[in-house]
Formats: sequence, C-alpha cells, structure tokens
Amino acid sequence: MRPELINPLALAYLGDAIFEVYVREYLIVEKEITKPDLLQKEAIAFVSAVAQAGFMKEAIENEWVSEEEIRIYKRGRNAKSRRVMKNTSVITHNQSSGFEALIGHLHLLKDEKRILELFELYKDYVMRNS
Repeated sequence: MRPELINPLALAYLGDAIFEVYVREYLIVEKEITKPDLLQKEAIAFVSAVAQAGFMKEAIENEWVSEEEIRIYKRGRNAKSRRVMKNTSVITHNQSSGFEALIGHLHLLKDEKRILELFELYKDYVMRNS
C-alpha cells in the first residue's frame, strides 16, 4: 500500500484515531491520570483542531518537519471536505486535517519513531500554549 495514493481525508481519519491513542496513553501512563472525567478534560487540550493547527504552523516555521512532511500536510489541509464545523473555523479545521493526514501517512509507513518525535514536540507545544 502506498500512502501517497490514499485519499488525504482517509489519511486524516486514520491519523485522528492513531493520534488519539498516543494522547490517551500519554495521559494515563505518563501523567498518571485515571479518572475518566479528568482524562476527558485533559485530552481536549491535546486533540483540539486549534492545537493541531497551531502546532503545524510552529512546526513549519521552526523546520521541525521535512519538505515531504509539509507536502503531505498540505495534501490533507487542501482536501475538500463537506463537513460543516460547529466550533472551529474551516481554515483551522483544514489545518488540523493536514496534521492528522501526516500522522496517518506516517502510521501507514510504519514510522512510529517519527510519530513519537512529533508527539514529543507536540506535547511541548501544548504545554507552552495551554
């Protein structure tokens, strides 16, 4: 399977699920949060479209992502979605979809090491901006 041939919205769909697992594991294992209501509250800061969009802006500006990763992000960001967002702008949602497409792409390539590297940067970003 060649991830570059997969619909970028399908990559974002997969990336969303993969990223959610990373966040949940981090909250339970590293932060040692076990109460469901606290888990949900903490997870919101990590899985929000605003945080993902902001992270990608910073990641590109600081060259934390390669040109190839930016290309994948832009494919996901620019994909046409028919979804209507309630709590975020279309631009922010599209940028978030680009981030999720990148995670999905890396997962299909079995590049968990790179996902972990990005997740470490992402955690730092969220901590500085929450």
